[in-house]
Amino acid sequence: MTPAYPVVRPSHVDGVVKVEMSLFNSREEIQWYQIELFDLNWTSIPFASSYRIMNIKYKEKKSFDVYIRKADIPKAVYLCTTSKVRKTSNSRTLISSKVCSRLDGEPT
Repeated sequence: MTPAYPVVRPSHVDGVVKVEMSLFNSREEIQWYQIELFDLNWTSIPFASSYRIMNIKYKEKKSFDVYIRKADIPKAVYLCTTSKVRKTSNSRTLISSKVCSRLDGEPT
């Protein structure tokens, strides 16, 4: 997930900021990713996005925006994507991974 240290920018909605992100799927066995936002203690923080869970095919890149209330910015620390492993009856062991970017600073 890029960037590792995203820039928080003002959005078109008063009281809301925007973070522009992109994700590249380099894992052939994974197609679904979940977006999450956490504070320093890994407590979930509400946010808005076009996707909560998104489908990204192998070797595909997808850009997405995450909208966060200005009031939540001081406590928002980690913007993460978690790979979602699809359950099958003949599944082999797969590893789910969480990749996080660190949010720092006020909107520019």
